[in-house]
Amino acid sequence: MAEIKKTATRDAYGKALVDLGAQNEKLLVLDADLAAATKTGAFKKANPDRFFDCGIAEQNLMGVAAGLTTMGFTVFASTFAMFAAGRAFEQVRNTIGYPHIPVKIGATHAGISVGEDGASHQCCEDIALMRTIPGMTIINPADAREAYTAVFEAAKLDGPVYLRFGRLAVPEVFGEDYTIEIGKGVELKPGTDVTIAATGLMVNEANIAAEQLAAAGISARVLNIHTIKPLDTEILIKAAKETGAIVTAEEHSVIGGLGGAVAEALSDIYPVPVLRVGVQDVFGSSGPAVEMLHVYGLDAAHIVEKAKAAIALKQRA
Repeated sequence: MAEIKKTATRDAYGKALVDLGAQNEKLLVLDADLAAATKTGAFKKANPDRFFDCGIAEQNLMGVAAGLTTMGFTVFASTFAMFAAGRAFEQVRNTIGYPHIPVKIGATHAGISVGEDGASHQCCEDIALMRTIPGMTIINPADAREAYTAVFEAAKLDGPVYLRFGRLAVPEVFGEDYTIEIGKGVELKPGTDVTIAATGLMVNEANIAAEQLAAAGISARVLNIHTIKPLDTEILIKAAKETGAIVTAEEHSVIGGLGGAVAEALSDIYPVPVLRVGVQDVFGSSGPAVEMLHVYGLDAAHIVEKAKAAIALKQRA
């Protein structure tokens, strides 16, 4: 069996910045003393005059990014998700979101898969926080290819963008010919019994779960919801009507993330059972990244369990 290629989405982010910088002389990259970890160091090496280290001062980072953007630059501001969404929330809200300044926030090291860094750095609340900011686009790529193209597409948007990247190397989902279409979900597998709507690294787990369900005679549709906001309600409503049950899967709290967004959208338009796989209203803990995913139920086995439960609810209705 051929070895599955794995790449961290943060690595793809760094590469994309370098390639985008070669095309766009107005591109600036800012970081908060984490260039080696966020992978913006690659851009710094290629374009030292267009890279600015704002130090361990994330609130200032966002303010500087906003100011430079108003001067006509395309600005990517990078740090860990915990600091981008958490520590600098007020500045993101008031200095970027409120005036609708098109700063692109590259937030790496999101979710439980930060691993050994523990609860203080395992940000499982960032999507929920960013969803509350009017006009904020939120993109959570499934693999390196999607992450790479997301950087280019985000740069074109006339508004603020929160790009969520991971520390852990993840399997390839898409080929080199794939380009993300922001705001449009992707159907990866057809199915009639239940829909699995996944985002980020959980997309690969959703594909595995669908195969396991198929072996049990259950037809599962798999959707990649890479854009959490604006949410592709059209693909979700179609899935709800045709399968009658939804399971969401995300490396984020079940409160306020993809699961919450899907439940809110469907309850307004086409209510069906929506069960959520994610972090269950608890803080993380320190341990190897892959082990943490299993400990917190972020794997194919838990998706399969929820899918069967969702089908049972549908049949009882």
